[in-house]
Amino acid sequence: MEEQFILRVPPSVAERIERLLNENASSSLDGSLDVSFSEDGRSGTFMIGDERFPASLLDLPCIVESYKTYDDNVLIKTADVGQMIMVRDEGDAAVEGVEYKHGLTPPMRDARRRRFRREPDLNPEVVQRVEKDLLNIMSGGTVENVETVVPEAGGQRKKNAPVAAPKPDEVHVKSAGGEPERSDSDDSLEPES
Repeated sequence: MEEQFILRVPPSVAERIERLLNENASSSLDGSLDVSFSEDGRSGTFMIGDERFPASLLDLPCIVESYKTYDDNVLIKTADVGQMIMVRDEGDAAVEGVEYKHGLTPPMRDARRRRFRREPDLNPEVVQRVEKDLLNIMSGGTVENVETVVPEAGGQRKKNAPVAAPKPDEVHVKSAGGEPERSDSDDSLEPES
């Protein structure tokens, strides 16, 4: 599969990129495109011609599949896209965090909050203790630091479980002829004479 990403740019930059792609590169004033990132790998600079724009590499809230076709009938999957380079104008504020909270289409607006379950707040110490206890149990040992509850002598009483009513051994249904109806399984219980 190919490696792909999404490049989201302001409308003014999009017009310049479209002009650059449609025209001959040597005749255009915006002759070059370049993206460079800083040491953290998440923030950088997008350059078109001599102009620089701040850019950020953001994770999308879900993976987007991209397809291509040669004959308008058969679609071929080319990549799973999980990141986007967002270019902004010089005065625009940067997106907080490393994950873009919206998807690519209007129905995926604020997708992380609206469509996905919250991650549970787990105490790392509890997770490590449970993992250690599971490894001890799997290796044939016992669990350490377990509190056992012993009922007190004068404690609360348990209610007795209800007893089911006894079922009759045989139920005979009389047929129109006066004899009980029998099934094939009833014949196997009686000895042959």
